[in-house]
Amino acid sequence: MSKKLQVKDIIKLCNGELILGDEQTELGEFCKDTRDVKDGCTYIGFKGEHHDGNLMYVDALKNGAEVCILQKASVESILNRDELKQNYSDRTIILVENSVKTIQELAKYKRSLYSIPVIGITGSVGKTSTKDIIASVMSKKYNTLKTLGNYNNQIGMPLTVLGLKDHNAMVVEMGMNQKGEISNLAQIAKPTVAVITNVGTAHIGNLGSRENILKAKLEILDGLQENGTLVINNDNDMLHKWYEENKHEKYNVITFGMENKSDIMPYDIILSENGSTYKIDIDGKTYQVGVTVGGNHFVLNSLCAIAIGRLFDIEMQDILDGIANFELTKRRMQVEKSKDGITIINDCYNANYDSMKAAIEYLGNINSNRKIVVLGDMLELGEFSKQLHKKVGEEVAKNKIDVLITVGELAKDIAKVAKEKGMKKDAIIICDNNAEAIKWIKENTKKSDAILLKASNGLNFQEIFNAIYE
Repeated sequence: MSKKLQVKDIIKLCNGELILGDEQTELGEFCKDTRDVKDGCTYIGFKGEHHDGNLMYVDALKNGAEVCILQKASVESILNRDELKQNYSDRTIILVENSVKTIQELAKYKRSLYSIPVIGITGSVGKTSTKDIIASVMSKKYNTLKTLGNYNNQIGMPLTVLGLKDHNAMVVEMGMNQKGEISNLAQIAKPTVAVITNVGTAHIGNLGSRENILKAKLEILDGLQENGTLVINNDNDMLHKWYEENKHEKYNVITFGMENKSDIMPYDIILSENGSTYKIDIDGKTYQVGVTVGGNHFVLNSLCAIAIGRLFDIEMQDILDGIANFELTKRRMQVEKSKDGITIINDCYNANYDSMKAAIEYLGNINSNRKIVVLGDMLELGEFSKQLHKKVGEEVAKNKIDVLITVGELAKDIAKVAKEKGMKKDAIIICDNNAEAIKWIKENTKKSDAILLKASNGLNFQEIFNAIYE
């Protein structure tokens, strides 16, 4: 059976309407941004809050798209079919009722054509870094497709699945904002192994409680294949409690942890700013594990990767090599040296209390002239926002940070509590925007300082990184 999708699959699965071209045309690499379109691509338009990609179909065609999938309501009143036939007679255009549903149905069908290991990863924090390290280990035995960057939502994850070619394993990340979203993604990806990194406070404003966040993460089980395996962080309080209460349920469960007794546990842990080492006993043998990124949370990520590697009978030395040589997705604990000799920890892709705490602890343990933390608003926390920003302030004071810079209205609560907990007033800089933070950093930092950048993605802290890294 061919694993290549054709236009006729859109017609059959999604009730698509072919208005130009051939239904036998194969669907090439999927693109949702006209700037990424190359010859032979399949362009699919999505209607966003501020931008309608369906209206960019002419740009996609000019850039070489062979097939355009467009949402009917967006374009049917402006499509000039005669002009398209005249100028693009060798291309294919198909209209669908809903682009998001179309991409999901196609991904679900594509997944059904493959009988391969699929590892699905969800959790409040650490999905991307765990995905990176697991994919590195799996790649020692399999031609592994992994989620690119943060492609983990209702569009991004299906696009990852549609990237399957000659791969014989896949590692996908599943994110969510609301209940039901992980369930939908899991039923598309049909994981053979499900991983839950932790249950924290991300999106608590939408879900209302950590108990509801746990339920949302457990939706990954809705798509777990029969006889599949669930791998969980047993040190996380919510997952540990769930595991203790559900030990004899229908799932095969593997646990990893540093504190609670787990299937995969380390000892003789040595943490440093450049990484960590620890020992682990497997099948009567002792192994030394080296992780090249600092912080307790990366020890946990590596333990998860060991659990996955053993599950697929990957040689222990290959597992260790995969852990030692994995590449971390940019803007996740990305450690760089500026031309002025300043260490910059760029962890600015997103933020919630749990990831803020872990990043601040990491900064607190490194060797530097001064430890400077630049923290911005954490979004989507709803009624819990003030409480969680205040808790971050406690972490700043507890970890003996030398200078705190805050950006944004919500982050002022971080500064307020850090001061209440003993941080000196002149060590706290409150900024209204990124430009003010950049100005202070450029005028006041010295060689051998270390700076952590952390905020929700909406604050665009990458702008600060770019300005101070150059």
